[in-house]
Amino acid sequence: MKSRFPFVFAGLRTCAAAGLLAVTPCFAAAAPPAPVKRADAFLGIHFDFHAGKDCTNVGQRTTPEMVALVMDKVRPDYIQIDCKGHPGYSSYPTKAGNPVPGFVGDPLRVWRDATRARGVALFMHYSGVWDGHAVATHPEWAARKPDGSPDARATSVFGPYVDQLMIPQLRELAGDYRVNGAWVDGDCWGAMLDYGDKPVGLFKAKTGATAAPKKAGEPLWREWVDFNREGYRQYLRHYVDELKKSHPDFELISNWAFSDHMPEPVSARVAALSGDFAPDDSVNSARFSGRCLEDQGLAWDLMSWSFSRKTRRQKPVVQLMQEAAVVLALGGGYQAYFKQDRDGAIRPAEMDTMAEVAKFCRQYQAFCHKSKAVPQVALLYSTAGHYYSSPRLFHPSGSDGIGVLRQALTSLLDHQYAVQVASEHHLKGKMSQWPLIVVPGWGYLEEDFRNELAAYANGGGRLLLIGPGPGKLFERELAAAAAAKNSSVAAAPKVDEDFAAAVRQCFPQPLVEVTGSSHVDISPRRLGGQLMVHLVNTAGPHANAPAEGISAIPPVGPLNVAVRLPRAPRSVTAQPGNTKLPATWAAGRVTVTLPMLELYSILVVEE
Repeated sequence: MKSRFPFVFAGLRTCAAAGLLAVTPCFAAAAPPAPVKRADAFLGIHFDFHAGKDCTNVGQRTTPEMVALVMDKVRPDYIQIDCKGHPGYSSYPTKAGNPVPGFVGDPLRVWRDATRARGVALFMHYSGVWDGHAVATHPEWAARKPDGSPDARATSVFGPYVDQLMIPQLRELAGDYRVNGAWVDGDCWGAMLDYGDKPVGLFKAKTGATAAPKKAGEPLWREWVDFNREGYRQYLRHYVDELKKSHPDFELISNWAFSDHMPEPVSARVAALSGDFAPDDSVNSARFSGRCLEDQGLAWDLMSWSFSRKTRRQKPVVQLMQEAAVVLALGGGYQAYFKQDRDGAIRPAEMDTMAEVAKFCRQYQAFCHKSKAVPQVALLYSTAGHYYSSPRLFHPSGSDGIGVLRQALTSLLDHQYAVQVASEHHLKGKMSQWPLIVVPGWGYLEEDFRNELAAYANGGGRLLLIGPGPGKLFERELAAAAAAKNSSVAAAPKVDEDFAAAVRQCFPQPLVEVTGSSHVDISPRRLGGQLMVHLVNTAGPHANAPAEGISAIPPVGPLNVAVRLPRAPRSVTAQPGNTKLPATWAAGRVTVTLPMLELYSILVVEE
């Protein structure tokens, strides 16, 4: 009979010939390939189903073949799967946490064994601050509302939950299951003002207050909000540091930490930054969120929802490709979220959609991943200004500048300026890198930073203010610029065509100019020292997509693309496809024509 494993017998024969025992093979089993570290990961896929007490047969359809199907079709660098969602129930037979009522086998072991054999990293979707089961069974772990009652979902970042449940369970996942890490959801954005005895007592001891304020306008309100923000930061650093001590290779990512929700310097040893942008109007959401992550100094990715929250229907392939293109053009990695059924099984037919999206992404990887923006326009997302007026701890809403910022970003991109969303820690000491800084709506800036912005304008930079708040902050500088009849400091009352005209006056010669369509986002970037111009077709009814989703994106073009350079380039090549474009050189600009832009093209400029 012909052997199914001829290499085994060949190995044994070779050993016998060498005078060794015939049962001793001359080879060792090959070690599984090493997974890609999250800092280098480009493409992933996310599954979750927020398991609950209704889940009585989790694992019934979870098989090695099911996991292999995902890997074969999508070929991801990593997979994220459900572990503990916001209800607080775990979808694997945990001994450290709170398992769902019923399992068939150990589904997490199936996922881990299959992914490990193929060198695919496995991350857990783990709800952090939000844990409904924990606060129901341990109300003393809950964050407290102003009336003293426990919140139904949020645990207290000042309480014992993190040490008694979260850290032990993460260690179980890292040690017993050897998963690669966790994507912690419901964390910074789930944290809330906590009126529990411990945080209020600590606040009173720190400030001398007799009570914690209940609403904006009361004494020490901003100090109270900032105290709670710092409480979250300490909680985040605590669980990350504790896992580093016990399992140094376990990689932790906290959803939306140090992002548009939390616009501040990274202060925890997280492996990367990540977030799931809005499931509807997703292109505009990704345009904003990506720009808040790209300069934070860590690897980052953004996640599409593969379905609409409004309709619950699956998005067409081209809609997800366009969302991915926005992220890739900013240097980030990409992943998409697909739901698991209530028994934890995936939906195989949906993997055909992700397979096409993955193939689309991979063709750009060599030209986009980890690229860095060439400074053009900096749009100020003031950490101080946002935290000063937003009642939320960590969320991109509620402050006097955030709405104006979003409007200004859309206008700037639609008028085809290359924009970075920058906070104080990006700009301090480096403002001269940007030809134009836009200050949108902020009514409060710290004095030293305000003065540095004024000095930037006096030193040759251009400062454009939007709205009465910035106008009042820079009243002296506006008056001086008007008297001198220069545009070092200019103002627009709101985001409209007058604002667009003011941008043109302040910044008449951007690095890249495109004519032929207004539906093109421009991002000049460098990768490996090479200049690349990323062009994304943003056409489509994003804010009001039809119920069936956006099934077609109209191509745009021909596009004339002009790039200002110190000398004529050797060539301009459109990627992917390696298509050399005929170029003309005149007046310090190289101009090429891109016959058509379907979704995403990268012009590589050989200087």
